[in-house]
Amino acid sequence: MSSEESKETTLETISDAILGLTFLVIALVSAKRMSWSTKQGGSETTVVTAFYSLILLTSSLRSIWFLIPNSVWEPTYTPTAVNAFDENYPGWVGSFLSEILLSAGSLALFSIFILILVYWADILKKYFHPGARRSRPMMTFATLVVALVLLEIFNAVLFLLGFFSTEGMILYNALMLSTVSLVCVVEITIFSHRFRTVLKTLGAINQVSTESQVKRIVWITVTGNLFFFTRAFLEAIFAFLLLSYWHQYGNVSMVFSHALWDFYINLKHWSEVAILCLMLYILQSRFTAVAREGYEVVGESKPSKQGGFSEEQQPLVV
Repeated sequence: MSSEESKETTLETISDAILGLTFLVIALVSAKRMSWSTKQGGSETTVVTAFYSLILLTSSLRSIWFLIPNSVWEPTYTPTAVNAFDENYPGWVGSFLSEILLSAGSLALFSIFILILVYWADILKKYFHPGARRSRPMMTFATLVVALVLLEIFNAVLFLLGFFSTEGMILYNALMLSTVSLVCVVEITIFSHRFRTVLKTLGAINQVSTESQVKRIVWITVTGNLFFFTRAFLEAIFAFLLLSYWHQYGNVSMVFSHALWDFYINLKHWSEVAILCLMLYILQSRFTAVAREGYEVVGESKPSKQGGFSEEQQPLVV
């Protein structure tokens, strides 16, 4: 594919601008919510602020990537095979930075659900293994995120050392994100089932309804699994096409045609918009319910009088 054929089309420019502005709106909303959250008292403030800050970080990185004209990053819209320190292609730096920024946004997005899963695991450990020692959830979360960051750094180092081109970076990310997505689907499903079991048991013991809490768990499960399954399928198919075309033709230019690349970008990022909006809605509806129902703060080891968890644990039921 020639450089002229790979240039950004008018439709792609408009599509990127719409996505960029949409992510910008999400960033503004999450920033406002985060500011409000930090002013609230209670033990749940840190966790809630962490959720909003991750949403803010994700949407900000995505808006930057989309709103900066593609020509600033590289001369072509669709990816091309570029090697690090290529004297004949000084634009390799822009291609490299573009891929790094894109990867950072993906890690921030996945971190939202990693945080949910870490806290779900901590709460469930308390109820299923009451005598076991519980680790600090934020430390566990930080460890998992750092591990993913190190994998991305390894990808960047391999590129800079000349082991593969920018196409190799894209393939590496596709394989890694599809794997992480599948792990998230499994973990969300397992923890969700256990969480609903605990909620229903507590409701039966206290003879109160936990339906609203169960519904919020179901919302997170359905939307989270739909998003991650779609992401895993998309990244896996994309990686398969890259490997297949490389094996058959020695290059992957056909995979990076405008039609396929536009489909990949739009499906990938509009699904991100959907999940971020749903997370904002679920978080907001959870706090609206708290304000309306007036949850009572109780001891950490006891369920609340509403039949669910104490206020400290409530944001994790979302």
